[in-house]
Amino acid sequence: MILNILSPEKILYEGKVELVTLPGINGAFTVLDRHAPIISTLNKGYIIYQISGESVSVNIEGGFVEKKGDIITICIE
Repeated sequence: MILNILSPEKILYEGKVELVTLPGINGAFTVLDRHAPIISTLNKGYIIYQISGESVSVNIEGGFVEKKGDIITICIE
């Protein structure tokens, strides 16, 4: 999957990932390859994504995510 994390100031990450865990309004959820398309609002918390078995986290104040095809786009505050 391709992950794009965007803030108003800059692009925080663009690249391939194995999975992404997101702080959803109703609790955390994980997006894996071949996940159904989704648009969701994000709460304050951590985006955690995995690259080659290594986890990276990004603290966010909120935002939204769209997963369409093989691309996950996250816009954060």
